[in-house]
Amino acid sequence: MDKGMKKRWISLYVENQVGVLSKISGLFSGKSYNLDSLTVGTTEDPTVSRMTIATVSDDETFEQIKKQLNRMIEVIKVIDFTDVFVRMKEILYIKVKGCSPEDKVELFQIAETFKARVIDYGKDSLLLEFVQTATKNDAVIKLIKEEFKQIEVVRGGSVGIESISMMER
Repeated sequence: MDKGMKKRWISLYVENQVGVLSKISGLFSGKSYNLDSLTVGTTEDPTVSRMTIATVSDDETFEQIKKQLNRMIEVIKVIDFTDVFVRMKEILYIKVKGCSPEDKVELFQIAETFKARVIDYGKDSLLLEFVQTATKNDAVIKLIKEEFKQIEVVRGGSVGIESISMMER
């Protein structure tokens, strides 16, 4: 990463209507900002959705992003999660194919270590589910890629909420 560049997190409350996701992702692509992760879902109010966005930028660019988001009429509230105590998790699925019985034993040990669940099981394959921080998911993907050749990875993107206590992500 360049100097001054760091991982940033934004949470947005937006109107739950057609085209809002497209407009917000368009704002990022139009300015050549890369979205590392974007997750969206409805809140306790069905007319409002909450987005969690991860990007990498410098301070100046990030301030510009937040100002542009605040100017959009569909955006109700912008929360900068970058330096806030947040509970943040990401769902990850890893399917490992071509497993020997020994491979399966190792995968069960990895699952136990990383608090994952084995959610599907075949003659020569295993499907693991992880719900943890993106950083921990990065580590488990790296580990499994080093050990196993035939893998398929699907990540759901992080969701976060401000912490009640003062504990970090």
